[in-house]
Amino acid sequence: MFDIGWSEMAVIAIVALVVIGPKELPNALRSVAKWVKQARRLAREFQGGIDQIVREAELDDARKAVQSASTYNVRREIEKTIDPTGDLARAIDPDVPDAAGSGPTPKREEPAALGPADAVAVEAAAAEAEAPPAPAAEPAAQQKSA
Repeated sequence: MFDIGWSEMAVIAIVALVVIGPKELPNALRSVAKWVKQARRLAREFQGGIDQIVREAELDDARKAVQSASTYNVRREIEKTIDPTGDLARAIDPDVPDAAGSGPTPKREEPAALGPADAVAVEAAAAEAEAPPAPAAEPAAQQKSA
């Protein structure tokens, strides 16, 4: 903290010996030591108070994080991620209120926009519908040839 070297300390000691005198010098050193102890104690107490304030602030932040996590609605977040406009929910259930909350929406004649996963599912369903049932036709063909 203070940049006092040995030469400065020697000058201070000589001046103290001359000004105070050899008889009162030990009492003066005891008084100075007592004041230094008090100053260190006050500094340590101040630092402890600052540390406590920092810990309380961090504790308040942690408490707020826990409260926000406990009020976090996972279902709503998933719905907002999957269907941000609410079109899929209205397509499944027309009584679902729209984003403005004005009540049920009328049924639309146009199909809703499909995502990549929905398009794959629709293509698979169409392929199954178009494919002829092969196992049922084979036994009849075997009976005619026999």
